[in-house]
Amino acid sequence: MLNFILLFLKESAQSSEPFWLFSFLGRLHPMLVHFPISLLILAALFELLSLRNFNSKLRPSINLILTLGAASAIFSAAFGLLLAQNESLDGDVLFLHQWAGITTSVLAIVLLILLHQIQRKSQLKFILPYRVVLLLSVIGVSIAGHFGASMTHGETYLTEVLPGQNANYSSSDGNYDLIAFQADTLSEANQLKLTNEVRAIFAHNCYKCHGSAKQKGELRLDEKAFVFEGGESGKVIIPGNAKKSDLYQRITLPKGHDDVMPSKGKTLTGKEIALIELWINKGAIWPDGALQSSIFRVAELAPRNPALPVKSENLSNPIDLWVNEYFTKNEIPWAQPVDDRTYLRRIYLDIIGLIPSNVDLTSFMADTRPNKREIWVQKLLESNDSYAQHWLTFWNDALRNDYTGTGYITGGRYNLTDWLYKSLRQNKPYNAFVKELLNPDDASKGFIAGIQWRGTVNASQRTEMQAAQNVGQVLLGLNLKCASCHDSFVSDWKLEDAYAFANIFSEKPLEMNRCEIPMGKFAPTRLLWPSLGEIDGTANRAEKLKQLSEKMVQPANGRLYRTIVNRVWKQMLGRGVVEPVDEMDNEPWSQDLLDWLAVDFVNKGYDVKKLIYLISTSKVYQMPSQSFENSGLLVDDAYKFKGTTRKRMTAEQFSDAVSQLFAPVFKVDQVKYEPFELVAYLPAEKKARASLVQNNPFLTALGRPNREVVSTSRDSQGNLLQALEMTNGELLNQTLKEGAKNWKERYPDSNTLISEMFNQALARNPSQKELAIAKESLGTKPSIESIQDFMWSVVLLPEFQIVY
Repeated sequence: MLNFILLFLKESAQSSEPFWLFSFLGRLHPMLVHFPISLLILAALFELLSLRNFNSKLRPSINLILTLGAASAIFSAAFGLLLAQNESLDGDVLFLHQWAGITTSVLAIVLLILLHQIQRKSQLKFILPYRVVLLLSVIGVSIAGHFGASMTHGETYLTEVLPGQNANYSSSDGNYDLIAFQADTLSEANQLKLTNEVRAIFAHNCYKCHGSAKQKGELRLDEKAFVFEGGESGKVIIPGNAKKSDLYQRITLPKGHDDVMPSKGKTLTGKEIALIELWINKGAIWPDGALQSSIFRVAELAPRNPALPVKSENLSNPIDLWVNEYFTKNEIPWAQPVDDRTYLRRIYLDIIGLIPSNVDLTSFMADTRPNKREIWVQKLLESNDSYAQHWLTFWNDALRNDYTGTGYITGGRYNLTDWLYKSLRQNKPYNAFVKELLNPDDASKGFIAGIQWRGTVNASQRTEMQAAQNVGQVLLGLNLKCASCHDSFVSDWKLEDAYAFANIFSEKPLEMNRCEIPMGKFAPTRLLWPSLGEIDGTANRAEKLKQLSEKMVQPANGRLYRTIVNRVWKQMLGRGVVEPVDEMDNEPWSQDLLDWLAVDFVNKGYDVKKLIYLISTSKVYQMPSQSFENSGLLVDDAYKFKGTTRKRMTAEQFSDAVSQLFAPVFKVDQVKYEPFELVAYLPAEKKARASLVQNNPFLTALGRPNREVVSTSRDSQGNLLQALEMTNGELLNQTLKEGAKNWKERYPDSNTLISEMFNQALARNPSQKELAIAKESLGTKPSIESIQDFMWSVVLLPEFQIVY
C-alpha cells in the first residue's frame, strides 16, 4: 500500500496541480488517524487482561479490534503522506510525526503477521513477540499522535495549560498605550516599543503555525526577513496600508472563518488588532534593535537593596515591614498570630521535620518569656542532626540524589549524601556550598555528572547538557530544556545559549543539534549572562568548572541568591514570592521583599539558618494558614499573598511522625551506609529518619519523587494513590500493628490510652464526643486490633497530616 501511494506521489509531483483525489484522500487523514490510536490502545488493554490466558473470552474481540486498528494505522499513514505532499506542509515536527506514523504502520503489519502465525498455525512461541510488538505499536501511535497534535495545535499544546506556563502574558488583558504611538513622528524609543509589542502578539498567537518549527502556507513571522518576504500567496504586509495587507485582513475575519488568523485558539482582541493596524499604517517599522527588550518578562540579574520601610510600633522584623507595605497597598488586614500549640508544631515540622513531643509542648506552653518563640526557633536550628536529616530531603529532591537506582548499578550515577549531610550539619555558607557543587571533588560530583546510565538518549539530554539544565533550574530558577533542543517558545533563551553554557561542562565544544539534527555549528563557551564574566573556552573542563564556580557565586549574581531565598520561603510558607520557583523571571508578589531578602542573605554570610530564623520569627509566618481549593490557584495571576499556605506533611514527615508515636516505620539497619558515612549521625534508638532510606512504594505514594530528574516542588494535595496506600498499604499496616502492641503494654486501660494518643499525636485533649466514640470503639480492655484501628483513624485525620 505504501509503495503504491509513494509511486503516485512521485507521478503527481511532476504536475503543477495535485490530483484532486489525492487531495481529498489526504484530507481524510485527520479523521482516520483517531481510529488506530483508540483501537490499538483498547486492544492493548484487553491483552493486558488476558496475560494469564491467551485464549480467554476476550480473544475474539482483541483480534477484531487489532485487525481494524492495524488496518486503520496503515491507511492513516498512507493518507498522511498524501496530505503532507498536497498541502505543502513542512517542518521538523512534521518529519517526526510522519516517521512515527510510518513506523507504527510497519509495526501494525508485523503485528498482523504474528497474530496470524499464532491463530492459524498454532505457533505459541510467537505470543511474546506479538505482545512486545503490540506494546511498541501503542507507543508508536502515541508518539505520532503527540507530534500530530503539536502540528495542529502548536508545540506547546500540552504544556501551555500547565501552571506557570505563559503566566506573564494574556491576550485578553493587554494594556497597550495606542495614543503614545499615534504621533506623526515616533521617537526611536517608541518605534522600538511598538515593534516589540507587535512581536509579542506574533510570538504568543502566531508562532505555533508560523514559527521556526512549522510554516503553514510557507509563512514565518518570527524574524524580520521572513515577515516581509511573505508566504506562498505573496506578501502579507503592505507597509503604510493595513487595509490592503493580507495579514490584517485575516486577523479581522470572524472566528470560525476558513481563513481567519489565528486559525487555532482565541482570535486576537480588539486592542491587539488595533495595535497591528497602527503598526502597519506607520510603515511596519522594524528597527534592527527590536526585541533587545524581551517579549517575555526578564528579571534583573544584579542585586538590588531597597530601603526598608519605616518601623512601626508593633513591627520590627524586616519581613513584616515589607509585608505590611504590601498589605496596606492591597487592603489586606493583619490576622492575629496562631496559638502556641499550632506555632510549635509548625516550627518543628518546618525546621527539623518532626512533630513536638508532649513534653516539649508542655514546656513551651509554660514558658513565660516574651521572646520564647525566637528562643525555641534558635533551639531547633541548633539541633544540627535533626536539622540536617530534615533538610536532606529538600536537597536530595533538588540535586537528584538518591540511594538506589539503575545508575548505581552501571556506575554512571554518583551519591553525594555524605557531602550533603555534612554540609547541612555544619551549616556551610551557601556560596561555598554552590562552589563545591559546580567545581566538585569525588564527594560532591553527583549533581553535575549527569545521569549517564541512560546513555545519550538524544542531543538535548547528553550529560553535559543535563548539567547545564540542572544548574540552570536548581541554582538560577530558569528552564533551559526547551532551548536545549531549539530556540525556546516560552522564554528568550536560544539554542546557542544552552550549548554555550553546556560547553563549560564538556572537555570540548559540543556540536549544536536542532531537534536532533546536527547543524555543523559550534557555540562559543560562555555563561548565560556575559556580564558575570568570561569563561576561557580553550581551557580544560576542570579549569572551566573552577571559573564557573567563582563567577556564579559572586554577589553581582543577584539571581542566584534570589532563587535560594525564594526556595526557602516556599519551603517555610508553602508558596514562593515567585511561583513556580523554577521560573524566576515570573513576577514576584513583592519585588522589594525578594530583592531585600537576597541582599540580606549575602550580607549575613550566606547563612541559610539565619534566613530560616528571620522567616520563622516574623509575624507573617505566625499568622493562620490559608487554604486553597487546588494548587493551580497558587500560580494564578490573581493570587494575593495573605500569609502562610496550608500544606500537607511530606512523605518523610509523615513517616517520621508515625515512627515517633507508635513504632519505627524504618529501622536503622535499613539505612545503607555505603557509599556515604552516616554511622556517626544515626540515632541511638532503632528507628531511622525517612530521609535516609531508599525509596519504596509507601514513600512514593506519599509524594517522594524518584529523583532521576530535578524535583523542586511536591504536590501538597492528596490523591488516589496516597489514599490507597494509607488504607491498604502493607508497610503502614505492619507499623501500626507493631505500635498497637507497644501501646497496649504501656497503656492497658482505654481512658489513659485515648488521652495519651490525642496529646502525643495532636497535642490536645480529646473532646467529649471524641472520647465517647473512642471508648465505644476500644472497649474497657482494648485489643491489639482495636488499638491499631484507633491509631489508623488518628493518623488519617487532617489535623494530623496538615501543617496548619
